[in-house]
Amino acid sequence: MLEHSTDPKTSDEQPTLLLVDDDEVFLNALAMAMRKRGFFVTLANCAETAFAIAQADPPEFAVVDLKMPGNSGLVLVRQLTSLQAATKIVVLTGYASIATAVEAIKLGATHYLAKPVDADEIVAAFDKQTGDAEVELASSPLPVGRLEWEHIQRVLSENDGNISATARSLNMHRRTLQRKLGKKPSINPNII
Repeated sequence: MLEHSTDPKTSDEQPTLLLVDDDEVFLNALAMAMRKRGFFVTLANCAETAFAIAQADPPEFAVVDLKMPGNSGLVLVRQLTSLQAATKIVVLTGYASIATAVEAIKLGATHYLAKPVDADEIVAAFDKQTGDAEVELASSPLPVGRLEWEHIQRVLSENDGNISATARSLNMHRRTLQRKLGKKPSINPNII
């Protein structure tokens, strides 16, 4: 899938933005919102297509979904920063975890946001240069289910996303691990 802005302006006059998400409805809605904010938008529904587009013309900005069929958003973040280190990348996910947030930033992402988000939050994330020391801290510890999710994500990251190796490391059956990974973690709004 490849789509360009329909504005009469050229990409030379607008900042270029690559949007990558396998949810077509979300992708098209976000594209429309970002065009209204002055971006020249290119769309991709998977990491492989996005990387091919970026190789031809590296974007100034990118919004990358974390969990997609094929390569994950983390792989794409690494690829985009290797093409052009100055690309500002925001990673979006409905499966937020501390482990994936840390990895995304280590790989070169500018910011990491948990879905649902709106276009204004994404634009603000592009401009974010420093952390926020005033961010609200959680008043209670993480629930046990969330702690388990975080631990699984950390071990999965240590095994480069390999499900079988992660299951062995956790002394867990592979299908059990896949079932746990398929569920969204409980999210405490004070944490992320």
